[in-house]
Amino acid sequence: MDFDCIPVSIRKEIEGLPYEINETGMSGAQVLIFPKAVLKIGPRSALTDGMVRVMRWLEGRLPAPRVLAFEKDAEKEYLLMTHVPGKMACDKTYLNRPELLLKLLAEALHMLWETDMTDCPRSRLLDDELAHARHSLENGLVDFSNCEPETFGPGGFKSPEALLTWLENNKPPLEPAFSHGDCCLPNIFFEGGRISGFIDLGDAGIADKWRDLALCYRSLKHNTDGFYGFKIPGFRPEKLFDALGIVPDWDKLRYYILLDEFF
Repeated sequence: MDFDCIPVSIRKEIEGLPYEINETGMSGAQVLIFPKAVLKIGPRSALTDGMVRVMRWLEGRLPAPRVLAFEKDAEKEYLLMTHVPGKMACDKTYLNRPELLLKLLAEALHMLWETDMTDCPRSRLLDDELAHARHSLENGLVDFSNCEPETFGPGGFKSPEALLTWLENNKPPLEPAFSHGDCCLPNIFFEGGRISGFIDLGDAGIADKWRDLALCYRSLKHNTDGFYGFKIPGFRPEKLFDALGIVPDWDKLRYYILLDEFF
């Protein structure tokens, strides 16, 4: 790693320290893990400003990384934040203990939804998300190579345009809550039998609680059915709803999983 390209205010905090490169995730950003901090380097984006505002707002509200420094240059942005202790929810420590995993995931979701969102500085409500999806589609900014197998083709939608039109015409009623935005297992950290933090808050803000639930359910399913190489025979991901104490709304779950194909 060439540290000379990193802004001085950040470089002086990390230069000379040992680090690892984290290759988990699909954001495309470069993530360097230091003993007590994490540096995320990615292409310049106006969306990150909103993420940083939310992260600062979350201090004292949720266990999440604290912003140490945020800088931009002409092409890239650099976010230095505190390290979240523990292990990802998809670590085999927890996948091999499904009852504990379900309990902690349910606690994590309730923790998000119970966050007071009165003065949350960012909104990710559905009309804005659909407008963003259409802009991305019309400008060739969406990568559909990692879609769910059933989204397109036989039994699915004929094209991304057909899917987006369906999403625009079938908006579900809103149940607003503070939302992580990408509530998959790699973004939830546990330490022992407790929640130690949430990471990758780039899509966080006020949104429908079912968006978090849909992406968490999908991630739980794929992390236990062999999709990522690990399988728990006989595991039923729908047990998540039992742990949450709610009745699944399968229409809403499907809607937000389909919406996520554009993000």
